[in-house]
Amino acid sequence: MDTNVLDIRGLHVTVGDKEIIKGVDLIIKKGEVHVLFGPNGSGKSTLLCAIMQLPGYTLRSGSVWVRGTDTAGLTTDAIANLGVGMSFQYPPRIKGVTLNRFLETISHDKNLSLPIASLHMEPFLERELNVGFSGGELKRAEILKLYAQNPDLLLIDEPESGVDIENIAVISQAINGMLQKESPVASRERSALIITHTGNILNTIHADVGHVFMDGKIVCSGNPLDLMDDIKKYGFAGCVACLENKKDNQ
Repeated sequence: MDTNVLDIRGLHVTVGDKEIIKGVDLIIKKGEVHVLFGPNGSGKSTLLCAIMQLPGYTLRSGSVWVRGTDTAGLTTDAIANLGVGMSFQYPPRIKGVTLNRFLETISHDKNLSLPIASLHMEPFLERELNVGFSGGELKRAEILKLYAQNPDLLLIDEPESGVDIENIAVISQAINGMLQKESPVASRERSALIITHTGNILNTIHADVGHVFMDGKIVCSGNPLDLMDDIKKYGFAGCVACLENKKDNQ
């Protein structure tokens, strides 16, 4: 398992008394970018939260390995220290803590002047973290947080959600930079699992593998752009049926 950045086997997760993740298997290798499609309420965000073992998400069975380490029983900060960073769809607002102070705390004195400039975050450094931020500003702050953490595995929850076209371009450019998308997979240092509902992010971020997630499971996988085309034509359920028909006719 130590050859994989992320290795999930037979994962079942409950929130409260409800099972949300119902048997997920997923392997992400070094340098790979995977994208997760699926309707609202299918469990996509729950999967990311379960990988980080955030409070309220209970792993009932199965396993999650990060860079060869079984994360069973680890705290969220211990998992982050393995090299995992998460960008939230709805990040918390934290009063009394400025963005600059937050970045200083998590960046270990790393120089962030370039990503701060490229993400246009200079005016927000002395503002309270995420307080009063617009949708695009929230997402830019989340990506800046990932720059500061410098993780090996990026978990990004709907980076295009609630964001205008101009901000999507800025965010996508920053993500591509972190993922070294201009380099061959073998030479890339970081991997990613990106959730998308609309698929618009694929116009600017080129994923290697796509998965359709429905009712707590990965129901099919394939080329991300092909999957997105089928989803647009037939919907999520129709996409799965179309893929099965293609396999039967091969």
